[in-house]
Amino acid sequence: MVSAGRPPIRILVADDHPVVREGLRGLIAVQPDIVVVAEASNGREAIQQFRIHRPDVTVMDLQMPEMDGVDAVSSIRVEFPGAKIIMLTTYAGDVQIFRALKAGAQGYLLKAVMHKELPDNIRAVYAGRKVMAPEAAAQVAEHSGEETLTPKELEVLRLIAAGNANKEIGVHLSISEESVKSRVKNILDKLGARDRTHAVTVGLKRGIIEL
Repeated sequence: MVSAGRPPIRILVADDHPVVREGLRGLIAVQPDIVVVAEASNGREAIQQFRIHRPDVTVMDLQMPEMDGVDAVSSIRVEFPGAKIIMLTTYAGDVQIFRALKAGAQGYLLKAVMHKELPDNIRAVYAGRKVMAPEAAAQVAEHSGEETLTPKELEVLRLIAAGNANKEIGVHLSISEESVKSRVKNILDKLGARDRTHAVTVGLKRGIIEL
């Protein structure tokens, strides 16, 4: 409830799907202490709207055109270090979570449960606490301390996902086929994958690569 004399928590909603924004507006409209003051359909718009409205809390979709949510969070936090931002997504992959938290997000929630949890989590972030969906927290805990792929290994994994054989990858990266095989072996070891196809599946699930 809104205390006497206390203004409502002002929210910026950034999501490229109008239906999702409408759902968020409807969810927040029934909250007596929270109000949507601005909306954005991509990361660049989110930055612009933040500059104009200076919201108390921003609810930011992870995957958006032109600029994704993580890059938008980074830009906003550079300009406004005190910005409070909740990342809202369908992805529980640990790599995406680490990216979001490193960028400065204070929350990471899944869209599947947002109607149940979002208002209380907005209040929590506004009060200075951090929030994370249990599924996301489990992913972080499961892969904490694991060795990450190097940029070169990541490049190879993306090319594997695109359907390239080792020889084609070697030509593309101007390295020998043996070097490609060595990187593939490292990728399998680090991801705990049985083979190349499994490595791509793991990479997609964890948010290491995107199709």
